[in-house]
Amino acid sequence: MGHELHVVDAFTGFPFRGNPAAVCILDGPADPGWMQQVAAELKHSETAFVHPRTSGWNLRWFTPAQEVELCGHATLATAFVLWKTGRVQQGSPVSFETLSGILVARQDGAWINLDFPAEPAHAIPPVAGLEQALGTVPVFTGKNRFDLLVELPTASDVCDCEPDMAALAALPARGIMVTAASDLPDVDFVSRFFAPSAGVPEDPVTGSAHCCLGPYWGAKLGKTELAGFQCSARGGSVKVTLAGDRVILGGHAVDIFSGLLHV
Repeated sequence: MGHELHVVDAFTGFPFRGNPAAVCILDGPADPGWMQQVAAELKHSETAFVHPRTSGWNLRWFTPAQEVELCGHATLATAFVLWKTGRVQQGSPVSFETLSGILVARQDGAWINLDFPAEPAHAIPPVAGLEQALGTVPVFTGKNRFDLLVELPTASDVCDCEPDMAALAALPARGIMVTAASDLPDVDFVSRFFAPSAGVPEDPVTGSAHCCLGPYWGAKLGKTELAGFQCSARGGSVKVTLAGDRVILGGHAVDIFSGLLHV
C-alpha cells in the first residue's frame, strides 16, 4: 500500500511554467525524517504532506534539505489537489493547520486565493557580502523573519541577475528576494527568489516571498491590490491583495501527473 502523490504547477495557467510542487496525501501524521527523505528524492523546491484532521487538514512543507515554516505554491497546489480529487467539495474553503498558523484557500472562479500572514520587512544596514554575491548595488535592503529583501535599480537588473550561489548561501537568511519596479504592462513589480542554504538555488515562483513583497510595494506605490511577476526561467504570476496583517495571494494551477508513492 502506498501514498497518493501528485505534481502540480502552481502560480501559472500553463504546463511546465510556474513552480512545480509535489503533494503527498497521508492518512495521518508521518515521521519527519521519512518526509524529508521523500522530499529529497523528489527534488522539487517544496513537497507538501497533507493529512485530514477532525476539522480541516494538517499541512507541512519540505525542501530537499529542510522543513520550512511557510510555503505558498505548495499550499496552492495542495488545495487544488483536494478539490480535484473530491476530498473537499468544489467551492468550499480549505483550512490548513501549519507551522504558520491556520491558512485558508478559497476558489474564486479560475483563481485560487490563499489567506496568508503578511511578513513585512524592516530596513537593515548593508549586509556584508551581499553586493558582491549579487553583482550589483542594492537600492534598499530589508529583512523579515525568514528572508532578506533586496530592491535593485531596474527590472532588468532583477531578471538578468546571475548571483554567486555559494556567497548567497553564506548570508544570514533562509532566502534572498530580489525585486524592482516592473517595466511590463499590467505588472507592478518583478522579483526572483534564491535560497541555496535551504537546498533551493532558485525557486521559480515563491508565494511566501509575496507576503513580504506585497506590503513593500503596496507602501511604495500606494496600492492595496498588486500584480507581481517572478521572472525566473519558468516564470509565474502572483496577485496580491493587502488586508491589514494578512495578504491574499492569488494564482492558478495546472495538474501535471498523479501516481502512487510505494515506499
